[in-house]
Amino acid sequence: MRDFAVVLLLVVCVIYAWKSAWFGVLGLAVFSYLSPHGYAWGFSRSLPLYQTLLLVSFLSYFKEKHKQSLPNDWRIKIFYTLWLFFLVTTLNSLVPDSAWSKLIMVSKTFIPLILVLLLIDSRMKLYYLIIAIALSVGLVALKGGIFAVMHGFSYRIYGPEGTPYYENNAFAVITVMVIPLLVLWMRETQNKFLKYAVMGSIPFCMASALSSWSRGGLLTLAATTMILLWHSKRKYLAVPLLIIGIYVGMGMLPQEWFNRMHTIETYKEDGSAQGRLQAWGDGYRFAIGHPILGGGFDSWKYITMRDWHSSYIEIMAEHGLIAFGLWISMIIGTLVSLTRLPRLVKGIHEMAWVKNYCYMIRASVIAYMIGTIFLGMTYWDIIYNIIFISVLVKKFVLKELSDINLAKKLQSNKNTNLQS
Repeated sequence: MRDFAVVLLLVVCVIYAWKSAWFGVLGLAVFSYLSPHGYAWGFSRSLPLYQTLLLVSFLSYFKEKHKQSLPNDWRIKIFYTLWLFFLVTTLNSLVPDSAWSKLIMVSKTFIPLILVLLLIDSRMKLYYLIIAIALSVGLVALKGGIFAVMHGFSYRIYGPEGTPYYENNAFAVITVMVIPLLVLWMRETQNKFLKYAVMGSIPFCMASALSSWSRGGLLTLAATTMILLWHSKRKYLAVPLLIIGIYVGMGMLPQEWFNRMHTIETYKEDGSAQGRLQAWGDGYRFAIGHPILGGGFDSWKYITMRDWHSSYIEIMAEHGLIAFGLWISMIIGTLVSLTRLPRLVKGIHEMAWVKNYCYMIRASVIAYMIGTIFLGMTYWDIIYNIIFISVLVKKFVLKELSDINLAKKLQSNKNTNLQS
């Protein structure tokens, strides 16, 4: 029955994508982050569902009469330069067979992102894309959070099977990344039922992150919660609720959970932590010794025999310092852009939405930056999706600002003519 439900969902997405290509972007987000076929038990698990929807979306784009060109933003150029650089490092990889397989996998992840830039051509479409991402991860986190509360946080929560976010640590980070997007949705929706439903789901998403038993997830959640609290419009209400939530939550968590989190302080005595530090040291030293090309994808198999457990070390060791500079510049540049845009439109009532979008998307990027200190998730599609969303936010902000300024200028000229 589940298999037929998944196929039916695909059929609906394909129909809408063929009717209007941008619906394909939303469907791809759902199949990427919710991964509904991962919950089926039969034939749908082996069907090329995502690939089918991707093909239909591209074909639908080519039949569109009015096509949007790629935004003129330096981060897009950096992204494609980095992608090309991955090809160069693969040609010089220490483990060529594994590297070529990884390059193909990463390219399959990057190709659908092009549609985000080509098809999301209005703020309304961008809003629905953010909802699709937030809802897809949020539903799984909500389910996990309810399960965690009902079972006293005794079991670890995992993500959708068959996705890069299945592992408990990875799912904790992506859950925390999505919480600011849920807050964005909650603030922007005019539907009161949806507003309260999304608001009510956020504590369960936090519970899901806690019940992953991920130490990196805990640090990411703590930092992101402080950021959200800082941007809260009702701190007088948010602070007491947070204190009550922490008090109640601490009382429900088992002692084994506290014992595991305590190893953050006693990392010198923890074998896992020491293994990560060793891998980081090996990766850093290799990057310094091979700053141009690194070792290629999956070169940890040659350099340290351990997974990197850090996105920063991963890209530095596998692709060199140049690639690291390109990668980190996109992320830091996105933070700078999202910080500047609200200042640019300060005092303009018609553009009040900018602050909410920018601050919440920025919180999501910061969550990624903190969480992936401890996880090798350089090639996650969600961070590039969020960077591209930031690019589109900037585009729409500048367009609306230009329209407002033009309207004011025309009105001023009209008033001047009437007076004369």
